Amino acid sequence: MVLIGGTSNVGKSTVAEVVAERLGFAYLSTDGLARHPGRPWRTPEQEVPAHVAEHYGSLPVDELIASVLGHYDRLWPRIEELIATHTAEGHGRTGMVLEGSALWPVHAARLQAPRTAAVWLTTDHAVLRARVRAAGRYDEATAGEQTLMDQFLARTERYQTLMTEAVDRLGLRRIDAGRGQSAEQLADQVLTAAAAQTTAGRP
Repeated sequence: MVLIGGTSNVGKSTVAEVVAERLGFAYLSTDGLARHPGRPWRTPEQEVPAHVAEHYGSLPVDELIASVLGHYDRLWPRIEELIATHTAEGHGRTGMVLEGSALWPVHAARLQAPRTAAVWLTTDHAVLRARVRAAGRYDEATAGEQTLMDQFLARTERYQTLMTEAVDRLGLRRIDAGRGQSAEQLADQVLTAAAAQTTAGRP
């Protein structure tokens, strides 16, 4: 089992898919287990759902963070059960790469699962801002849409700050994904870090 954590738009999904392909493992995102209000910008396929717009439009950043961390706390037992089942002796399944912001470091540090490695991706806040604004076509958005994106960004940056502090405090492994590396290069770094671990996240 390879766990890849990090804030939104840091590149977890892309890197996790490359790692899974390299290893011949299955790939899964924690977003597939339970959804929290998603990204608050239009896409060619979908408008912003009303409940998502209300979430980011009505809550201050402190409450947005409390909401998402509470969601991850509630989701963690399902994640832990998935990991335990998948790494049990004789389970007969292929390996798995699991990625998602729900892989909160404090929870992952307590894992006792065998054959499990964990890595968190980080990047500069400026990189996150550029990625979110490009994805949401910020310059073409209305003032209201920009406000929603700004709130999402503020929550994303705050999450990364808290996550990085937790990773460093617990002595877990993180990789700076904002140095212009390709997904393949980041996959190399993830695999090197994973191979050096004896418990999830720790060498």
